[in-house]
Amino acid sequence: MPDGVSEPNAGDADESFEALFMRLEAITAQLEAGDLPLERSVELYAEGMRIAERCQRMLADASQRVERLREAYDEAQSSLL
Repeated sequence: MPDGVSEPNAGDADESFEALFMRLEAITAQLEAGDLPLERSVELYAEGMRIAERCQRMLADASQRVERLREAYDEAQSSLL
C-alpha cells in the first residue's frame, strides 16, 4: 500500500473508536496532501466515509448509554427523597 497506509479492517467490529478516528485522521492527511492519483483518492474518500459513519454510530450508542445511566441515577436520587 502506498505512503505507508495499511489496508482497513472493515470487518473488525471490535476496533475502538480511537483507532478508527486515528485512521480517519491519516486518511484526511493523505487526501489534503493532494499528491495521490485520482482513483486512490476516491478509494480513501470512500473508506473515510465508512469510518466516519461507523464513528457516528459509536458516538450515538455511547450517548444513549450515558443518557440511560443519567436517567437511572436521577430515578435513584428521587426515590431517596
